[in-house]
Parts: sequence; C-alpha cells; structure tokens
Amino acid sequence: MNPLLPFLQRDGFLILDGALATELERRGADLKDALWSAKLLLEAPELVRQLHYDYIKAGADLVTTASYQATFEGFAKRGICEKQAVKLLRLSVELACRARDDFWRAASNRKGRLKPLVAASVGPYGAFLANGAEYRGDYGLTTEELLKFHLPRMSVLANSDADLLAFETIPCVAEVKALIRGLATLPDALAFLSFSCKDDTNISEGTPFAEAAALANDTEQIVAVGLNCTAPQFVEPLLQKATAVTEKPLLAYPNSGEIWDAGSHCWLPGHEKLSFGEMAKQWYAAGAGLIGGCCRTGPEDVEQIRANLAHP
Repeated sequence: MNPLLPFLQRDGFLILDGALATELERRGADLKDALWSAKLLLEAPELVRQLHYDYIKAGADLVTTASYQATFEGFAKRGICEKQAVKLLRLSVELACRARDDFWRAASNRKGRLKPLVAASVGPYGAFLANGAEYRGDYGLTTEELLKFHLPRMSVLANSDADLLAFETIPCVAEVKALIRGLATLPDALAFLSFSCKDDTNISEGTPFAEAAALANDTEQIVAVGLNCTAPQFVEPLLQKATAVTEKPLLAYPNSGEIWDAGSHCWLPGHEKLSFGEMAKQWYAAGAGLIGGCCRTGPEDVEQIRANLAHP
C-alpha cells in the first residue's frame, strides 16, 4: 500500500521536512567533509535524531534520513569497511524512526495527526562526488554504471524500517532509469522521485522537466514525483508542466532561493526569500500534494507550511 495515501486522502496534502545538512550547520555542526550530513552518523548521531524530532514537532508528516551522501564508496574513502557502512546506513533510518516514535509516544502529540513517515534518502551520484554535479548531471556514466553504484545502498535501505525510499535531487535521465531498474529488483520497495531543476522548464542536465517527470509512469513503485533543491520561483511553472504528463502525486520542496557555489563551498544570495507558508498555498494550488523545504530551510518553515495549508 502507498503510505502517502492516508495523508492525501484525509487532508489533501502531506508536509515534508526541511533541510538536514544546512540546518545542522546552523546549529553548530561542522560538515566540511565529503560525507556532509552523513559525517554525523559517525560523530554525533544524536544531533540528527533531535533535528528529525524537531521537524516532526513543527508539523512534518515525513522526515528524510541522513543517508543522502552516505554511500559505500564515500565511506570506503574514509577507511570504513562494507560491514560498518551497512550499519551506518541502517543507523540513519533508526535515528529517524526513533525520533518519530519518541514524538508519537505522547498522546497529546497524536491529536489530529497521522503517524509520521520515514523516507530513506538515496541521493544522486553527484552527491558522492561532492562537487556540485547534482546541479549539472554531467557524470559521463552509463545507466548500467549508475545502477551498479546505487543498487547496494538501495538494497540496504529498502530492507530497513523506512516506509519508502526518497530519490532526491536527481539531475539526469540516465540516473532515473538506473534507479527505476534498481527498484524493479526490490519488488516490495516504494519510492518518491524528485529532480533538481535549473529553470522553470528543464531539469539540471537540460532535459525538459515534463519529459523527465513522465518517467515516473514507468513503474507503480514510484508513488510521487516532483522537484527539490530548486529555486522557489520555478516551482509553480514546473508543477503545471508535471500535471500534464502524470497522475502521480506531485511533490515540491525547493531550497530557500539562495545559490550554492560549489567552487567556493558557500551560499550566495538569490531571490529574496518569501514566506514558505504563503508559497506553499500557491504550490498546493498548482498541484503539489507533498510540500516541504530543502537547503537553507528549517523547522520554522515547516511550521509556516502546516499553518497555511491546514488553515487556508
């Protein structure tokens, strides 16, 4: 059963969480590392659990694990063996489930809420490269090579306690095809698919978003499709394009509008940041059912989204 449906059928929407890595940095974590947020699975897992809890408390119906940049290849570069890498991937799910269960234990927290979900993040190959390639998609790899990279991690996460997988910040069609092929080998696994987009028409590699989003129709295992880590001003026109090519639930969790400079490893000013709560109403009207935030957003943005969607 699609775990998203109870939320969409009851409320018409499902609230996603916000940023993990950039919010952890705002709270003082040092993530200057190729592992990024996955670094804290080694050094400070409690910080990750607490942030998951804070997002759920703020109103998130779904939290995404700290496995975005956690890969066997990335861990191996740190001298971490395969067996330990498996433990760390499972830990990313355990932390999110523990936060969810801690919140749910109090009867007062359950009032008016459905039990939140946990999505196990499967970040793009570009996240492993840690050079901004997830915003370009210029890997130079075949679908077969990308499948070989993704499948071991997907297998571990699909056999965890996560409710579904989250294919996030995917910049190119070859990677989508690899992920869909990987899903076919895991017949009990479900996933949502989210693209990084460079403008209001195209995903990061330049393929039209409508063409890329339509790939979600190739399998029932993809239960929602949309975009993330994309500038907020592009969200509405992209959603409008997606509604023409798929009947899958649509999701949108853009960044704050600031621009990541991969060369200098810093955020540059972008469009003026608007209220995520106000924008969420526009995205919902444009067809999005799953709405949250990505880089440089936090629990306060999730609170705004819930307040605006629950009380339009």
